Amino acid sequence: MTTDKVRGMSGTPMNAGRGTGHRAHTSAYHALLTNIRNGVFAPGSRLPGERQLATQLEVSRATLRQALGRLAEEGHITAAAQRGWFVRPPRVVSEPPSQLQSFTEMAESRGLTPSTEVLSYETRPATFTEAEKLAIAPASTVLALARRRSLDGVRVLVDHSVIALSRTPGMDEADLTDRSLYATFQEVAGVQIVRSDYAVRAEAADAETADLLDLAPGDPVLVGEQVEYSLAEVPILCGQVVYRGDAYRFQASLFRPAET
Repeated sequence: MTTDKVRGMSGTPMNAGRGTGHRAHTSAYHALLTNIRNGVFAPGSRLPGERQLATQLEVSRATLRQALGRLAEEGHITAAAQRGWFVRPPRVVSEPPSQLQSFTEMAESRGLTPSTEVLSYETRPATFTEAEKLAIAPASTVLALARRRSLDGVRVLVDHSVIALSRTPGMDEADLTDRSLYATFQEVAGVQIVRSDYAVRAEAADAETADLLDLAPGDPVLVGEQVEYSLAEVPILCGQVVYRGDAYRFQASLFRPAET
């Protein structure tokens, strides 16, 4: 396993009203702070340029600078003349969190060849459950996508994704055969996935899943439920991934606060 933007942050001019400007500044501040704390912007790294950040967060550059100024005052970032904004190194040393990778990135990092077959691809109204997970209105238009994915020709998983189209313009026309979904989000819609809420459980394969993954009915599979978020901390995708039990291992770094 390794962006719609925050609602109410659509580049509103600062003179549009103090309340609106304050909400946009606060939303941008919290989105950036969350990504710093989650390691999206690594300690010591340079933040993207102000123009890029403002576009991704859907705020004006003036509003973005307010958020950056607040982060600097609190010691989270620092400015370097002519170089931009940098994340301050942490005061304590810790291992970095587990990295979120796309299926394609994971495969290529291991010297394997990924392939993707699109099983179904349709636009439809979101269900109540999907709308709740994606923080959109019920019956909003979503892209429902099912894919079978292989490594070196071996079928290893089937994923079912539900994508908020209002936040990913153009995705309903994208060809996703043998394509990374994360890369396509960025290329087509300018959206970067940076975080995933993820839970895994074990199940027995039903007949349909067994057929898709070259298993016998009842063989073990691992089912991952996920909601994935943009740089602006807005949910973009929810869905389910079903892995062959003999072809997937989930790893995570877990942290416990040190006693003082």
